[in-house]
Amino acid sequence: MDMARKNARSLWAEKLLNGTIGSPQKETAALVREPYTGHILGIDPSLRGTGLSVVMFERGEPKLCASRTLRLGPKLSMPECLGEIYKAVSDYIEDWPVRHVALEQTIYVQNFQTAQILGAARGAAIAAAAVLQRPVFEYPPLRVKQAVVGFGRAAKPQVSGMVSRLLGLVETLAFDEADAAAVAFCHAYTWRG
Repeated sequence: MDMARKNARSLWAEKLLNGTIGSPQKETAALVREPYTGHILGIDPSLRGTGLSVVMFERGEPKLCASRTLRLGPKLSMPECLGEIYKAVSDYIEDWPVRHVALEQTIYVQNFQTAQILGAARGAAIAAAAVLQRPVFEYPPLRVKQAVVGFGRAAKPQVSGMVSRLLGLVETLAFDEADAAAVAFCHAYTWRG
């Protein structure tokens, strides 16, 4: 019987009887993968407080290379803020051998103007990565939190604490930086290269 035509019950029965579904070699190969290797620039975009973190993964071991929160005051206009975000992302990509850029996707917001501003901040970050020819990957916030903490509705202190532990840091990262590093971890855990 064709795999596409088997129903869920028959697939589970096959798994229980044989230990695998279909070819054992295919299933084993699908489960084994090499850990991500290289630098990831994680970005938590926001107009006034963008988090940036470069995390290097080597043989499955993470190391924080650089991290900052780009704080932009209320006196700066929106175009000036977008320019600063673009420059900060460009600088990080040029200063570190960034292989991939990972961003948090836009969360659901009820206010249309807030959504526009957040989208513009994301656009500035994505544009910088695109101009410097780095692949960009986006992940929903629930998936990022689940990848790092194991719970999709984790609070910011939980994310910051877990990211700091995973990186072996003595002090916890600021929330925006921790969120950016969490996106980098999510990408490293998800990437199939």
